[in-house]
Amino acid sequence: MDSLTSLLDGFGTALTPVNLLWAAVGVLLGTAIGVLPGIGPAMAVALLLPVTYGLEPTGAFIMFAGIYYGAMFGGSTTSILLNTPGESAAVVAAMEGNPMAKAGRGAQALAAAAVGHFTGGMIGTILLVALAPTVASLAVGIGAPDYFAIMVLAFIAVTSVLGSSRIRGLASLLIGLTLGLVGLDQMTGQQRLTFGSLQLADGIDVIIVAVGLFAIGEALWVAAHLRRTAGEAIPVGRPWLARSDLRRTWKPWLRGPVIGFPFGAIPAGGAEIPTFLSYVAEKRLTKHRDQFGKGAIEGVAGPESAASASAAGTLVSMLTLGLPTTAVAAVMLAAFQQYGIQPGPLLFEREPDLVWGLIASLFIGMALLLALNLPLAPLWARLLRIPRPHLYAGILFFAAVGAYAVGGEALDLVILLIIGLLGFGMRRYGLPVLPAVIGVILGPAAEQQLRRALQISDGSVAGLVDTPFSVTVYTVIALLLAWPLLRKTVLRKTALRKAERDGAERDKPVRDRG
Repeated sequence: MDSLTSLLDGFGTALTPVNLLWAAVGVLLGTAIGVLPGIGPAMAVALLLPVTYGLEPTGAFIMFAGIYYGAMFGGSTTSILLNTPGESAAVVAAMEGNPMAKAGRGAQALAAAAVGHFTGGMIGTILLVALAPTVASLAVGIGAPDYFAIMVLAFIAVTSVLGSSRIRGLASLLIGLTLGLVGLDQMTGQQRLTFGSLQLADGIDVIIVAVGLFAIGEALWVAAHLRRTAGEAIPVGRPWLARSDLRRTWKPWLRGPVIGFPFGAIPAGGAEIPTFLSYVAEKRLTKHRDQFGKGAIEGVAGPESAASASAAGTLVSMLTLGLPTTAVAAVMLAAFQQYGIQPGPLLFEREPDLVWGLIASLFIGMALLLALNLPLAPLWARLLRIPRPHLYAGILFFAAVGAYAVGGEALDLVILLIIGLLGFGMRRYGLPVLPAVIGVILGPAAEQQLRRALQISDGSVAGLVDTPFSVTVYTVIALLLAWPLLRKTVLRKTALRKAERDGAERDKPVRDRG
């Protein structure tokens, strides 16, 4: 009941004219940027993060939430019409949506994606309202060993599920942890990796790291593989769904959040895994399995609903534990730190107006997005015709202006370029970007919690595992690390048994003849 009362107060905050304006600006910008190929929600939020310095915190986060959901909405448009996912979570939408578009059903695919995002986002936000205060109240009793264990779980999880190998994920994490070490040691005041520069004594701003890795790195990568001609978008009519389409999509829309929300709340890499799981589930449950791969509308509706619900799940971990489970959450956590606000168990007590205004704005943003995406799909499709050289030149310009606005130092631009080149190199060698960003943000906090835990236990390592919660988390970590080996062992035994059975079947006629 307290949550409902707080949510009503949040609607009072979110429905003020100024905050409604920021919500509308956020969903418009997010959708427009999300439509453009290669620009996902994380890059959109990172680019616009420096612009919000002069805004009041509640309005800024309402706009960020609108950008987040809007960019996810827009990403499906690119996938369906151009077969060019703007981010990894939109890959599944291309698998069925693009064949639908080529068959003249692009309008239906866009409508299924838009309503799926709306349904998944609404259900996910309702679960956020129901669960977040409970998680926050439980998290108040979590100590330094428990927090360190959670952060280690985040590190292991993001390096395990992202990229082409664990080694590359670990390498990316180490890059982020190294960048997080730059500056003064918070406990001793000793300089680390500053190379004698006073300007680096405060460390490298997280905003510069995020903008460099996402915006600059992506722009350089695309420029290196640039095609001189813009992609030709498939013409789109007014999106609508027939009764037969509704009969096939309403169950996937409702099943998506069941898969998406839990995966968003745990450090499992965001919406990539639940969208694929939703796609597999719909393929098994549908009566039209023969249409999969050729344009099955269920393959668009379910995964898009799961992706939107996972975004709400992401906010549970970020707001209650200060634990970013996706790249967007990592950038938003940097935004909280920019305003001197630390997400965690006490956030709901210290900043109730901001938190509940942000949550209420999600409901408003969803309604705005549905109203925008259905009638304006043809307009968003025209944005796909912007020449990529112009598009990425603009991104580099805004990234440089934003980075300079952080501290007004020319050195920030040099650091931005170096980190951008680092981001380019990471893409070149297949290193995922998210572990690096997680490492920059959570690395210093993990170090601080580790030191506190060791101080409490007088330097004994056993102090890191002296609570039931930390033991449980480390057990989960051990299972994550052991799973690939166990899986290979099981598969090898299965293959040997199959080979033995096949050999026995071949030998049987020979014995019979003898």
